[in-house]
Amino acid sequence: MPLYEVQHYITLTISQKDELAEAITKIHSTKFTTPRMFVNVHFTDTSTLRTYVGGKPLQGNHIRGTVRNGPSRTSEDWNDLTSQIQSAWNSIIGPGLPKLRRSDTAAEPDTSLRSIILCGEILGGMEAGFFLPPAGGDGEWIARNWEAFRARAAQGEEEFGDLVKEVEARGLLGKEGKEEREERELKREQARLEEMMGWGEHA
Repeated sequence: MPLYEVQHYITLTISQKDELAEAITKIHSTKFTTPRMFVNVHFTDTSTLRTYVGGKPLQGNHIRGTVRNGPSRTSEDWNDLTSQIQSAWNSIIGPGLPKLRRSDTAAEPDTSLRSIILCGEILGGMEAGFFLPPAGGDGEWIARNWEAFRARAAQGEEEFGDLVKEVEARGLLGKEGKEEREERELKREQARLEEMMGWGEHA
């Protein structure tokens, strides 16, 4: 559901990209109730682009996140998520050159992350065949689509197999979702029994 674009003018190794993508996925999915399968991270090399800051040419590294915003997600939540992403970048890529050294080391690339910008612009859409839920509506959405998730996992779709395991391990289905699922299963059992016995609409 969220889409994070890492815009980097410095060279990042595949292992650095893998680590950063994993870190961003973990941060977002544990901060909120978003399953990992729906956290997207893209990398864009901007080394050949002419970029400006304050009207002057300047290259930098940035992360842009397009996310779902809503009343259940506060500015404190977003600030905490931003801080965690900044820490992950510093740990994996590097905090950058000391400010006093930046002017006299032009040949040395600056590994610092200049900005993290989060935009709450996801109004709707579809991913992996499912309409996206509003922010804060993940539990109900998971419960509503749970049988479809399980069916696709049973068909051998690995990402849905991982999704089912994650939902169960993290308890994302929630009490409400379990009750709804149990109620649906009970209704199916009753319908099967009525059909076998020739009761109700099957009489």
